Amino acid sequence: MSNDPGTSRRNFLKTAMAAPVALAFGSGLNAQAAAPAPGESGGPLPKRKLGKNGPDVTLISLGGMMAALSPDYLDIAWSMGIRYFDTADCYLKGNSEKIIGEWLAKYPGRRKELFLVSKDHPRQGPEQLLEMIDKRLAACGTDYLDLFFIHGLGPKEYGPDAVNWPKSDAFKKVAEQLKKSGKAKMVGFSCHDGTLNECLNSAAEGGFVDAIMLKYTPFFKPGDDFDKAVGACHKAGIGLVAMKTMRSAGEVPARIPEFDKLGLTTNQGLLQAVYSDPRISAVCSAINNVGEMEANTAAARDFKGPLKLADVEALKETVLAHRRTFCPGCPSCAAFSAATGFAFLDISRYVTYYEQDGHLGAKDLYQSLPAESRAPGQVDLAALRDGCSFGTDYPEIIRRANRYFA
Repeated sequence: MSNDPGTSRRNFLKTAMAAPVALAFGSGLNAQAAAPAPGESGGPLPKRKLGKNGPDVTLISLGGMMAALSPDYLDIAWSMGIRYFDTADCYLKGNSEKIIGEWLAKYPGRRKELFLVSKDHPRQGPEQLLEMIDKRLAACGTDYLDLFFIHGLGPKEYGPDAVNWPKSDAFKKVAEQLKKSGKAKMVGFSCHDGTLNECLNSAAEGGFVDAIMLKYTPFFKPGDDFDKAVGACHKAGIGLVAMKTMRSAGEVPARIPEFDKLGLTTNQGLLQAVYSDPRISAVCSAINNVGEMEANTAAARDFKGPLKLADVEALKETVLAHRRTFCPGCPSCAAFSAATGFAFLDISRYVTYYEQDGHLGAKDLYQSLPAESRAPGQVDLAALRDGCSFGTDYPEIIRRANRYFA
């Protein structure tokens, strides 16, 4: 996709409107999985309940960082059955929320059927959310959010005590106030930090967080620390939404034989591998073009039950065998991130945003990191690469980051 947001949007809409939607990756999926043409409605995608007290949400949450985002783009997503939109104060330099607001002004009757999420950065503590909510509502053009997140919870942005916020009295009181006011129906946080497991366990212990959007891979080892933390949150009734799931598949082959027999592309297989975990309610995906939207929504409609372990293993081997710029999540990288001030996971994300999405704002995100977090110093990047379960080439990624952003 072009690095120019205007060009990306024009190409997307030109492709989307030129002809009725047909599956871009072949006709292997059955007829009921096919997406409707833009402007037509095939009804909502399949849904799952979000946590113990939440509503049913569609299996796909549309991310809000794509260069193609526009009211027309949201029309296409709606026509394909997506009823869950995700945004944040900082996406597209604040324009993401405004675009959703424009779309809601055009279709006010759709608000009740839409599950709308936004996020903000209360760097002064959870109490700051109480003053931030009104800005988010105004930007989105609505009088309530279905879910309000602390964006990217972790010590690198919020300080060392951030991992304890999900069990703190301060955050609990704020969540209660937000919900009592009617301005947010649910409250939680997103997290892709190296302290993810600690944040998840903290939320499970606290018991008041409604939902979490977490960096998720279906390739975890059953019974490992990540699996236990996810299980603890699920047992506590916390809704779980997967993110960064597709980042590990940016350069894998479009097809492999194991998924040909299932009528799925590799990326569709990855989505269904996530849906195979009943603890996950939805996948938040940055869908960059109409072909991706067709494939993603078809995979959700076609999901009939958990994939076989052998198919998931074949998918993992395929991902491992190809170059990546993003670790899906492994204990080695998480442990290193928790022990160092070097923001290698964030830098990997920004390089991925730039290379895979053409996201020009990735440079601003990189430069907003503290200078010491961008300097590897005495970090042995080769050892970090060799310890990563997915072999993520951190020395090369840091070289590319310096080239793109420094």
